[in-house]
Amino acid sequence: MSRDSEKNWRIDVHHHVVSPRYADDSMPIKLPDTEAQLRSMDSWHIRAAITSLTPRVVLQNINRLREVARDCNEFQARMAQDHPARLGSFALLPLPDVDGALEEISYALDVLRLDGVGLFSSVNDRYLGDPSFDPVFDELNRREAVVFIHPTHCEAPEHTRLPAPPFVVEYVFDTTRAIVNLVFTGTLVRCPNIRFIVAHGGGTVPFLAQRIAMMEGHRGAKNVTGVFPALRALYYEIASTTSAFALRSLQELADPANILWGSDLPFVYGARLQEEVDHWEQYDGFDAASRLAVEQQNALRLFPRFSQAVGDLGTRPQ
Repeated sequence: MSRDSEKNWRIDVHHHVVSPRYADDSMPIKLPDTEAQLRSMDSWHIRAAITSLTPRVVLQNINRLREVARDCNEFQARMAQDHPARLGSFALLPLPDVDGALEEISYALDVLRLDGVGLFSSVNDRYLGDPSFDPVFDELNRREAVVFIHPTHCEAPEHTRLPAPPFVVEYVFDTTRAIVNLVFTGTLVRCPNIRFIVAHGGGTVPFLAQRIAMMEGHRGAKNVTGVFPALRALYYEIASTTSAFALRSLQELADPANILWGSDLPFVYGARLQEEVDHWEQYDGFDAASRLAVEQQNALRLFPRFSQAVGDLGTRPQ
């Protein structure tokens, strides 16, 4: 038996698509069509992927967000309908338009039957715990929705004179700020039924967890309670977070049952993705059962409709 045949088939919860209608020059790469994306999934041993939209789609269409969200969600729904064993999807919402977001939640989850909702860490410089977004989170809590939090595209403030590519620092810290704001505002405690998945291992949250918990009892955060239980209730996906530096910190915070596998395809690809996969496969912090849980079983609890599709993991998907 080859080494490749012994690998677990993976369920990828961080996997981007963009409708051809919005795949313009703002995208950093030429985007594959659906069939090419499925072949790419096979080559990376991905049995199923839950797709989501890139923040660039929102930033390039800020004045027509309802239209764009509807178009993108219908595009994702068609992909999932054409390939139900391979693809699921997180709905795009037209935030900061709260009324539009509530309408799109109903359409995406009740009519299109998408698998969850995708949110970006900040919207127009407002983080997700902002009180203006409370109606959205209350509705998602009522529905016991799965919510994927992805960093928005952001640059370092000009006065910092930090011209490093934004993925190095800015994306992970924007994710961290979003989670801290959800803690600070009490949103995580108020909405315990939402299954939150946070991208890239939660940014710097595992490393900063003790400092975040210091808000409890602080005079500047009088209403903050239950920080560690709230952080441990989150799901953490590990795209671009597969090195031992990151995984060991994450394991100190998160139960293995709350860690999920992600690729960030097609924006992370080729040699860079191979490096991430190599790090994951060489990491010695998970036993075989925990590795299977991260790559597959934890996601199946959130997305049980893929259980039958995974089937015989020794058989290449059709």
